[in-house]
Parts: sequence; C-alpha cells; structure tokens
Amino acid sequence: MKKLVIIGGGIAGLSAGIFAQKNGFDSVILEKHHTLGGECTGWDRQGYHIDGCIHWLVGTKKGTAIHDLWNTVGALDGVECFHPESFLSFEYDGVTVHFYRDLERLKSSWIELSPEDEEAIEGFYQTIKRLQTFEIPVGKPMDMMNIIEKVKFLLSMKDAGYVMQKYGKVSLKEYAKNFRHPALRETVAFFMPDGYSASSLFFALASFTKGQASIPYGGSKAMAMRMVERYLELGGTIEKSCEAMDLTIKENQVKNVICKNNKTFEADYIVAACDPKVLYQTLLKGKYPDKQFEQRYNDPKVYPLASNMYVSIGYEGTIEDIPRTLNFPVTPFEINAVQINRISINNYQYEPLFAPKGHTVFTCAINQFHCDYDAWKELYKNQGAYKSEKARIGEEILRSMEERFPEMKGKLKVLDVVSPMTYERYCNAYRGAFMAFLPTIGSKEMAHKGVIKGLDNLYLSGQWLQPPGGLPVALITGKDTVMRICKKEKKKFIAH
Repeated sequence: MKKLVIIGGGIAGLSAGIFAQKNGFDSVILEKHHTLGGECTGWDRQGYHIDGCIHWLVGTKKGTAIHDLWNTVGALDGVECFHPESFLSFEYDGVTVHFYRDLERLKSSWIELSPEDEEAIEGFYQTIKRLQTFEIPVGKPMDMMNIIEKVKFLLSMKDAGYVMQKYGKVSLKEYAKNFRHPALRETVAFFMPDGYSASSLFFALASFTKGQASIPYGGSKAMAMRMVERYLELGGTIEKSCEAMDLTIKENQVKNVICKNNKTFEADYIVAACDPKVLYQTLLKGKYPDKQFEQRYNDPKVYPLASNMYVSIGYEGTIEDIPRTLNFPVTPFEINAVQINRISINNYQYEPLFAPKGHTVFTCAINQFHCDYDAWKELYKNQGAYKSEKARIGEEILRSMEERFPEMKGKLKVLDVVSPMTYERYCNAYRGAFMAFLPTIGSKEMAHKGVIKGLDNLYLSGQWLQPPGGLPVALITGKDTVMRICKKEKKKFIAH
C-alpha cells in the first residue's frame, strides 16, 4: 500500500486525506496545531462561540455536484443550512439597500427606490440571472480531460465566459457609475475595494440568489470537525502539533518530511496542503521557484492579498430585525492611518448555541492589505503596544455599534480581536491572507496544476491554485491531487 504524507490539516488537506483513504492509500496528515480545519475554524471566548470563517459557503444547494462533493467528505452530510434573506444590507443617507436572495424582490426593491435607474437595474438583474447557470466544475481537472470532455466543459462555461469578457476588466467603482441613485451607486461600489473586478459581484450574487451560497448550521469549526471524523472513519492517521519544517530530497524525489517535534515521516507521495509560500520558501528553501506564484508575490498592486481585523462582540440581549450582514456609516476612526468610515457586522442570532441563553454574538471584519500587514508586523515586535492597539480597535467597534443601536448601550462587550498576525501565527498564512489572490482588473487567472517542476512525488493543493480561492477550491484541489496520483499509479479513481 502506497503511503501519502499530507502537510496541513485544513480543508484541502482533509479533502486529500479522505480521497486518499477512499482510493486505497495509507495516509497521514501532519498538522501544525492541536485543532484541524486551518482557517475554517472557530473558537470560544467568555461563554460565546466565535465563527472565524464562513460568511457564505458555495455548495449548499442540494442536488448539485459541489454539494455532493461536500457530502462525500462529510462536511454537509445530513446538515441543514441557514439561508439569509439578504446577502448584504447597506445603509446610506437614511436609505437601506438590500441584496435580497429573491432576485425578483431585489430588482423590484431597487426600482422602487430609484425608478430612473430601471434600465441599469434590469441589466444588473439579467446578468445575475444569466450567470445562475454557472456551477463550479468539480469533476476532472482540465489537464486530465480528453478532447470531448474539454469541449463539454467549455460549452458549460459559456455564460461565465460572457460575464468575464464583459466585466472582468471593469472595476466595481466604474461599473457603479451606471446607477444614478447615490445609495445604489455606493452600495455596488462598496462590494469590493477600488480596482477589483465587477465580475466578482455577479458571481457572488448568482450563487446566492439560486441558493448555492448559504451557511451550514453549527458554523465553520463544526464543518471541519465533520471532515476530520470522516477521515478517521476511513482509517486515516492524524499527527497534531506536528509542524513540517524540512524535506529530504534525493534524485527528484522527496524521501522524508522532518517536523519541528523531531518526528520524521517517509512516504511515496507528499501532498503540500499548506500555504504555497511555506512550501516554496520554508520546505523547499527557494530551490524550486514557481513563475506563476513569484509573479503574484512580487506585484501586490495587481495581485493583492486581503487579511482582516476580526472583532467579535457579545451582546446581552437579542434583536430580531438586524439582517445577517449589515453595513452602516460610523463616526470615523483610524487603523494604520487609514480612516474607517463604515463597518459591516454579522449577526449570529440564528445560532442560539453560539451565545449564552438570551445573548447574541456579532462579528465585524475590516479588510487589511499590503501596507496594513507591514504596520502590524512592525507593531507585533512590541507586544504591549500590539495588544493595546487591538484593544483600541475593539472599543471603536463597540462604540460604533452603540451609536447605531442605542438600545445596546451598556450591554456590549469585546470578546476578541484578531489581526493579520493572528492568521499568520496560527495558520502560516502568507502576510495573514485569508483568501487567495483577489481578482483585479489587471490580474490574470491562476491556473496551477499543483505539480512542482523538478520533483516527481510532491504535489501542491489548496485554495491558491485556481480562482476564486476559498473553501470550495480547497476541497476540489485536495480531491484533484489524489486523482493525479491515481493516474500516475494507474489506478481507477474512486470518487464516492
């Protein structure tokens, strides 16, 4: 029986492990920390549970290929999902704009708000509706398809291709100018930072409005733990608190993985389901550079990475009428000399077990980019100043919520504040990134096969390999890696 060593116990590593076991391999997952799941995680603070990942999960519509794949790995098997009424509710100058799940309702509510924008709203509506035909491909990776399969695949992507061709090089800020009403214009422009492709808005809303982007009850950590349980049921082995630090390489083959705790693991195949920077720089010592990744690492303007300030707030009470995700203006405050004028809060009222009885937990995510990370990296050297700055930001969010919801005053408390350094520390995430390279109008799509040139038995898996990144890509690439190994071993791949 051939042995696989999988470096990293996030969603990609768990996916690779599950499919390795299904296909007759003997596998072991090496995880840096005591908990698996990677960035698909959650944690407890002061009697509350903080969900650290899923704001929406692509693959929640039953009967679709991506949902079946999530079921296969145990993530959604038998699990119900919460379907928020709106993707985002955006307050502007006394008006609230909703991205409703019901696409007809979205259109009619926008036209009611701004009849003069009916033509632009109709075009917006039609593009989303057209893109609802798109499904993330989960079968074979394209490099393993025959000519007939490739033709069928390309035909299935025609609507996605149309949207990418029309909007892939148009920024959201530029697209937003199609709307005359300032609330609609600001709502659309806000969806992603300036410079980002308008196509991202359409893909997200197409998934959401057809029921393909909801939230599994129980949250991120519970979902990851279901995958862990499935992996162990199939006979897989997990080594926790076992961080890979070095590789023994001979004659284009990785022979051993050497860990920080001095354990050594020998394998026929190595799956690096970790951050690519960790693989190329730490494990491979820069000896096997990859042009696609280096181009992106060296051009953060065209290929930006996003991290977060992630603040969680406990509330001694419940409020039924706050949407799942609400964005509203605040009295300005600064983070790293950048003025914050608006915040978004996520309301976990639908998860009663996330808070003590009669209480509610809220989270607030504020994007952090290249210069922000550098500032946090420098501040992290002084732990007192670092902790003080995190505490200040937490209090700013608390104050902002009290101003917006006066009835909450005196009933809120800061539970936790996460910075880009937290993502780096716990997940080895390059520059604290929680997502892969984000789509800008000047970027090119990553299309990586996970193969390391010059090494015959080492494969890379994870969200970084193809757009748009995130949990579904981690799931798919973990599976794809085992498909490639099966092909090399001349074994028939077992998918279910």
